Amino acid sequence: MVYLNQDSPYTTDPHHSKHTKMKRRNFIQKAALSTGAITMGSGLSYASTPTHPKASNKFKLKYAPHLGMFEHHAGKDPIDQLNFMADQGFTAFEDNKMRTRDVTLQEKMAQTMQKRGIEMGVFVAVFLKEGHVASGDLEKRKAFLAHCKESVEVAKRVNAKWMTVVPGNLAPKIKKGYQQAHVVETLKQASAIFEPHGLTMVLEPLNFFNHPGAFLTDSPQAYDICKAVDSPSCKILFDIYHQQIQEGNLLPNMEACWDEIAYIQMGDNPGRNEPTTGEINYWNILKFIHEKNYNGILGMEHGNSRPGKEGEQAVIDAYKSVDSFAR
Repeated sequence: MVYLNQDSPYTTDPHHSKHTKMKRRNFIQKAALSTGAITMGSGLSYASTPTHPKASNKFKLKYAPHLGMFEHHAGKDPIDQLNFMADQGFTAFEDNKMRTRDVTLQEKMAQTMQKRGIEMGVFVAVFLKEGHVASGDLEKRKAFLAHCKESVEVAKRVNAKWMTVVPGNLAPKIKKGYQQAHVVETLKQASAIFEPHGLTMVLEPLNFFNHPGAFLTDSPQAYDICKAVDSPSCKILFDIYHQQIQEGNLLPNMEACWDEIAYIQMGDNPGRNEPTTGEINYWNILKFIHEKNYNGILGMEHGNSRPGKEGEQAVIDAYKSVDSFAR
């Protein structure tokens, strides 16, 4: 996943692959085999007898915690935290920082997830501290594409299928239409990198309040870009927290761009903490998602509203509550 915001930089090769359509034909087959292929590609074998039982799914949907969310219960060791998540019934996990973690730790985390029946969600492929691709700068595009290629190897190692992408900040001296064209061309070239591996970058619109100046801000814009890129490797990450602030009207907007949504993240507003702590009616939203037969991951990209073990238990209890889909 590539994270292109005011804190991230990306770039690409100046020529879009002429073989994209041929690669696209093989995408569905490869995506279906992606978990197995990625595991084999890592050169690791995870067939050893598990020391813990498989996660017993206690939820209707695949909610994905992140490291640090339960460290008062599990301690700071990532492996212990993964095992705690599985013990609570979570069957998915996401880690924005996975790309920058030590390879040995990546392999241990992948092995633990494999043993415990935890599916890997998004990681941020690139987090640029400056620069953007909306400007059309070819050097930035090349750098962006280089990070995409590196992220393929991380995805293979940890059995990931999705990578977060945010196309940086606005280029204020360039007309918006040109900026959009530059972003679309960059993402077409990035898609040509990911398609042969059955991987998907998910574009995350960011809200104006937390991310002033971001190029990608709302779901209609993300939908337009995905249609223009026209690749199974370029889809939408619909972050409910961001879009509540940015555009509201959550259910109609999710409905309108549903065919391009590949990943969902959660967080209540205000505060960006667990569901039930703010204004968002997560019972109705999750009911909508469930009735759409969504089988993907819902990333728990938020903080804990209260400190310590009590706050961590409150997060678990909140997900048990909203997972009932009714008050």
